[in-house]
Amino acid sequence: MLENGGKVLKEGLLEKRSDGLLQLWKKKHCHDHPHHYNHHGGGDTGKVKELHFSNMKTVDCVERKGKYIYFTVVMSEGKEIDFRCPQDEGWNAEITLQMVQYKNRQAILAHLPHKHGFTRGDVCRGSFDAVK
Repeated sequence: MLENGGKVLKEGLLEKRSDGLLQLWKKKHCHDHPHHYNHHGGGDTGKVKELHFSNMKTVDCVERKGKYIYFTVVMSEGKEIDFRCPQDEGWNAEITLQMVQYKNRQAILAHLPHKHGFTRGDVCRGSFDAVK
């Protein structure tokens, strides 16, 4: 758990390709949460950046080379962010899974409550049944 009470689903190191001319790989300490993923530079002084699943379009270009998996997170506005991680870490799968689960919850919130009388709390808790 974090200080603010947010649930951390996965924590560890991930490398992000910089936007600069040299496009160096920079190690980032990452946390995966139910509604977003965040990363920051080494130590406690790194600026925390959040990537909300609501702004993600897809996880793309998954490629295995040597000891790394390379993947690209495509944001809704078209920005692409390149990452890599050791093959045994599985960050690409974790981010993809959490993004799909988030988008599925949003779709349920948008459609089921109106049709079947579910409350927002039922859907957010995942406590809705086939018959209410």
